[in-house]
Amino acid sequence: MTTTTLPDGTSVGPLLRAWRVRRGISQLELAGRADSSSRHISFIETGRSRPSEEMVLRLAEHLDVPVRERNDLLLAAGYAPRYAHTPLDDPSMGALREGLERLLTGYEPYPALVVDGTYTVIAANRGVAMLLDGMPEHLLVPPLNAMRLTLHPEGLAGRIHNLREWRGHLLAQMERQIALARSAPLRALYEEVAAYPVAERPGDTEPDEPVPPIALPLRIEHDGHLLSFVSSISTFNTPMDVTVAELAIETLLPADPATVKYLRGLG
Repeated sequence: MTTTTLPDGTSVGPLLRAWRVRRGISQLELAGRADSSSRHISFIETGRSRPSEEMVLRLAEHLDVPVRERNDLLLAAGYAPRYAHTPLDDPSMGALREGLERLLTGYEPYPALVVDGTYTVIAANRGVAMLLDGMPEHLLVPPLNAMRLTLHPEGLAGRIHNLREWRGHLLAQMERQIALARSAPLRALYEEVAAYPVAERPGDTEPDEPVPPIALPLRIEHDGHLLSFVSSISTFNTPMDVTVAELAIETLLPADPATVKYLRGLG
């Protein structure tokens, strides 16, 4: 099970109140969602009433509290953590690992990767390896970090033609995650990559066959060819393990015919 250390004196009431305020939900609204009363919610938040284990989990569900933090709430209320935190290399995760590898391989030649809650790369396919070709060795020392590889001036940033737009998209994505989960490592990563200088490009190159974008494209150069992708991120539905809850699968879908032709040509 997950082992979490909370500050001495931490109680569940203030933690639940902080999540409720963060979500912008009133006590009355939360009570309606959780089939309770605003009076009972108030008593829980002020420490006048100790919630049952079921109530803690019910409130956490309606407040969209991440799985890791649900364990914190249970501990603060005096209960044992409910959600395991199983290492991905544990034998019990064998079927998951195999499924992820099949998914990544099946997506080739297009890039796809799996990251954890701090963008550490768990697995990647040959399409990603192609994009990373020629990266400096110091950026390729494990564990690889997708945000660092993308935004570092010596990383992919120097090859991205619409860097300012793509950088703004990634930083906004991280800001939303930080607002959702109290993660010191994610905050530290954000502060690091947000401080990277943004190189000015002398000019941009439009694709030979302009295609109206269906989403913000990643326009990146590889071996003299300008490739265009749109990104899709998938997570697991109703995870019961912290590790699984924090995994994300990102796939890069070709956004124009030229990118499809080029990648298929690489075989």
